[in-house]
Amino acid sequence: MAVYKALTIAGSDSGGGAGIQADIKTFQELGVFGMSVLTALTAQNTNGVHGVFAVPPEFVAQQLDAVLSDLGTDAVKTGMLFDSSIIRTVADKLKEYKVKNYVLDPVMIAKGGAPLLLEEAVAAVKEHLLPLSMVVTPNLPEAEVLTGMKRIETIEEMKEAAYILHAGGAANVVIKGGHGTGPQVTDLLYDGDTFTEMTADRFDTPHTHGTGCTFAAATAAGLAQGMSVSDAVKQAKAFITAAITHPLGIGSGHGPTNHWAYNRCEKL
Repeated sequence: MAVYKALTIAGSDSGGGAGIQADIKTFQELGVFGMSVLTALTAQNTNGVHGVFAVPPEFVAQQLDAVLSDLGTDAVKTGMLFDSSIIRTVADKLKEYKVKNYVLDPVMIAKGGAPLLLEEAVAAVKEHLLPLSMVVTPNLPEAEVLTGMKRIETIEEMKEAAYILHAGGAANVVIKGGHGTGPQVTDLLYDGDTFTEMTADRFDTPHTHGTGCTFAAATAAGLAQGMSVSDAVKQAKAFITAAITHPLGIGSGHGPTNHWAYNRCEKL
């Protein structure tokens, strides 16, 4: 039996809805063996981030060496990296171990508004990680920061942002439309030649904590299994749509998505 492996490099969410917890759940649901490297610990629940403890970059490197020198991986997904020193460490190790299927989720702000990436680190993401990425998956606010565009709302503006990020080194760009308005949510995939629009009905719920982490992890799971980028992203879209539209309804704030839904609800 083939064992497909995926590694998440991200922060821990003590509430279980985002970060490495969401990633590992997603990997498991999609049939991929999940591994993790922690970049930060957070004291977090559905009401927000109440504390952050960054892991020293030397220990991030030690974790990466431990996993990649022994188990190896078929895909890597990064989430919360927090500061430029951790970003440079991760980039160096991705190059050292010649990682191919790298999904960059440029996590910047938690659902409750807490910063998860220091301002000085944005330039490091663009310089060190974007050129290594097979897929980058920003939401609209993240795309605005990465591109310098003041507003990204329309499909044409999303296309402009995708052009910029592709020119910055990303092999494939997914601009996610969840922060937009209107009755439908459109995500835009750009592979350097073709734009693909993926649309689903907007679902009114406060329980969207961890959506970005989950989408990127589902994309990485697909790549780990040998899917094309297009198929991996389409699977990720289906996975997160199921997770949002079958809410668990737990917590008093922005609750987590339902990682069981894709297999337990959509396929009944």
